[in-house]
Amino acid sequence: MPLYRNSVAGVRFQIESGSLVPVLTEQFRFQIGYNPSPAEARSWGRSLAVLAGDLVDAGLEKAELLVEYQLPLTSKRADAVVCGVHPKTGLPSYVVVELKQWSSASILAGTDDVVLLDGAGERLHPVEQVRRYCTHLSDFIATLGGSTDQLAGVAYLHNATDADIQDLWTLPQSETGRMFTGQRRGELLKYFQSKLSTEPGADAADQLLSSAVRPSKQLMALAADEVQRREQFVLLDEQQTAYSLVLRAVDESYRSNTKEVIIVTGGPGSGKSVIALSLLGELSRRGRTALHATGSSAFTMTLRRVAGARAPRVKQMFKYYNQFIDAEPNEIDVLINDEAHRVKETSTNRYTKAALRTGRPQVEELIDAARVPVFLLDEFQVVRPSERGTVSDISGAAERMGCKVRMVSLDGQFRCGGSRAYENWVLRLLDLEPGGPIKWTGDEAFAVRVSESPSLVEHQLRSLLDEGYSARIAAGYCWAWSDPVKGGGLVDDVVIGDWKRPWNNKKQTSHDGAPGTPYWASDPAGFNQVGCVYTAQGFEYDYGGVIFGPDLVWRTDHWEARPEYNHDNQVKRGNPEGFDRAIRNTYKVLLTRGMRGMTVYSTDSETQALLQSLVP
Repeated sequence: MPLYRNSVAGVRFQIESGSLVPVLTEQFRFQIGYNPSPAEARSWGRSLAVLAGDLVDAGLEKAELLVEYQLPLTSKRADAVVCGVHPKTGLPSYVVVELKQWSSASILAGTDDVVLLDGAGERLHPVEQVRRYCTHLSDFIATLGGSTDQLAGVAYLHNATDADIQDLWTLPQSETGRMFTGQRRGELLKYFQSKLSTEPGADAADQLLSSAVRPSKQLMALAADEVQRREQFVLLDEQQTAYSLVLRAVDESYRSNTKEVIIVTGGPGSGKSVIALSLLGELSRRGRTALHATGSSAFTMTLRRVAGARAPRVKQMFKYYNQFIDAEPNEIDVLINDEAHRVKETSTNRYTKAALRTGRPQVEELIDAARVPVFLLDEFQVVRPSERGTVSDISGAAERMGCKVRMVSLDGQFRCGGSRAYENWVLRLLDLEPGGPIKWTGDEAFAVRVSESPSLVEHQLRSLLDEGYSARIAAGYCWAWSDPVKGGGLVDDVVIGDWKRPWNNKKQTSHDGAPGTPYWASDPAGFNQVGCVYTAQGFEYDYGGVIFGPDLVWRTDHWEARPEYNHDNQVKRGNPEGFDRAIRNTYKVLLTRGMRGMTVYSTDSETQALLQSLVP
């Protein structure tokens, strides 16, 4: 949806009357929930005045202008989309316009699509930016049919001359990525005229805005090829059962116009994500519309990197739960909600548009969005009081909404060396299953150790790294988390005696050799930092080390959860019972990331004594 829509003539009138920027500001505040920055408001007044004047001079005052058009299923906005009728084909025609007030820019050395602005840092080349916007629209706007034939993309640097941006001309241009400077205004008018006739553009705008939002056949074909060729998944027993039930539910939803919610439960390593990716590939191959969603930035971004390595467009198949807040009912065939224990109470955050702050449960939005919503979860991984990803929460919502519910329980164990003994030991240790802690009697498939210090944990794991295994150290969120040091380095926040290490990098991108947050668990350089539950959840490595902090301690015959020692404000906001459960689930997640073995240590002497008494 755009912030504002009007004919070009209407926009021009509002600019001349001085009312356009106030209207845009009001709409921004209403939709986004806060005021635009003064710089953004100034740019509207300046750039839109130039664009509207040019379109009027091109004889296109009847074209429809969508200002600050939000791309489907993303928070990104195109500055403007000019809607009209193509002068030759008579079909709806759309020109996506990115307006830049840059007066000079150059290509960053060693790249071909990164632009360096004086005093403003790096930016994506505007031609590449608008080209990607056009591709995204073709991928998700159903009426475009997966094609960019009805789309054109323009990057308009109206304050610059050709010489001011000389480097930028080296990037090849195309119909969805053309660049014009103020010096080339005459060429721009002719380009607009080649894409838009003088007929009214209201119908074309209506068609764009009312279109269903779903992955195109071309994008699904890419996903099928990319996911299925990257790894041949072999589904076993209940995994195959869940997979087949989803495919059956999709066919049934079309035959009888019914809606079925499928809930798949399983512990760590039971194959939930393997099912998710197998389904995404197979549904795409069959021409069914499917998307994958999670509530974890680290998990989603890693999947995007892996699944879309050769075909970047495939990355758009991986979404976040809060991106379906205003989805149309049954807009897609299947929504695969992976790591569904991360489903939150609502999708609302500080960036949510005021109009969307309905308080509706997030699980209802996810159920509504697809004919067959699939939820894959592990109830013992709910680690925040605001998370509502339990079987009872999801099934209750589905029943309230009149949907059939089908449950599948995964019995297999593929993480922790397939060791049922270790999984049971962890659940008993943390009182997540009744009976209390039990001694570790050993399992050839999985090694368990208790170390006497964090330095020994690190030493043992580093020796395994040297042998070619992967390893990580994670801890409870019991130390403050500093921002990366400007100019390089991370702060050694995790301090235990003489041992000091930094938390994983807060930034999404690498910093001084430390991988970005989403890649701590998968990038070998992640070993040099301590991870937390949010960077470890959903991932696995050969060997793990877990440091119990003072937020969960053993006292005589029971666990005590101590929020005063925890630095996760979102978890501390809950009531004491909710905090206790969340913290024990947190350590359960951390203790079950290893495939071959786990080493543990507690900063609390009584807790450490318990651990040492349980593990020979």
